[in-house]
Amino acid sequence: MQILTTTRRLQIRSLREDDLEDFFAYRSDPEVTRYQGFHPFNKAESLAFIREQSASESIPGKWKQWAISADNQLVGDCALLFQASDPRIAEIGITISPRHQRKGFAREAMEGLTAYLFEKENIHRIAITVDAENMASIALMKSLGFRQEGYFIENVFFKGKWGSEIQFALLRREWEKMTVDG
Repeated sequence: MQILTTTRRLQIRSLREDDLEDFFAYRSDPEVTRYQGFHPFNKAESLAFIREQSASESIPGKWKQWAISADNQLVGDCALLFQASDPRIAEIGITISPRHQRKGFAREAMEGLTAYLFEKENIHRIAITVDAENMASIALMKSLGFRQEGYFIENVFFKGKWGSEIQFALLRREWEKMTVDG
């Protein structure tokens, strides 16, 4: 098992087969998939996905999924993408199980991932794209100091309708200033 990074309460690590029940439970929940680019998984697809992701490496241009666990229990997952054209630019996606929402796990995972990317991977810029209707994620990005850079109106045909997205970004120098200023 590969551990990407740890925070006070969380471990961001490779997905494991024993994550299947928890992973399937939230990834097949229509409320969870509402703002996500994936459709609900069945158990066989969930297991295949876990196996594929646990065996894959981070390759620029390809999303890599990681488990977010607390006390060795899966509470969500996150995805990292290093851009193929310039791997110093990364994107993050995050999903927290409804059973574990409103406990600060999304914030803590994002803070841990941001620190990992800037400190360990020497990333210049992190971008995050959020569904324009996902108010909780929008508020989280703003509270973490991510800057809104774009509002794309009906730019994606998503689950049978046109959807709008907001892009947020943070540069390493902005993050460093925030960490120094406290």
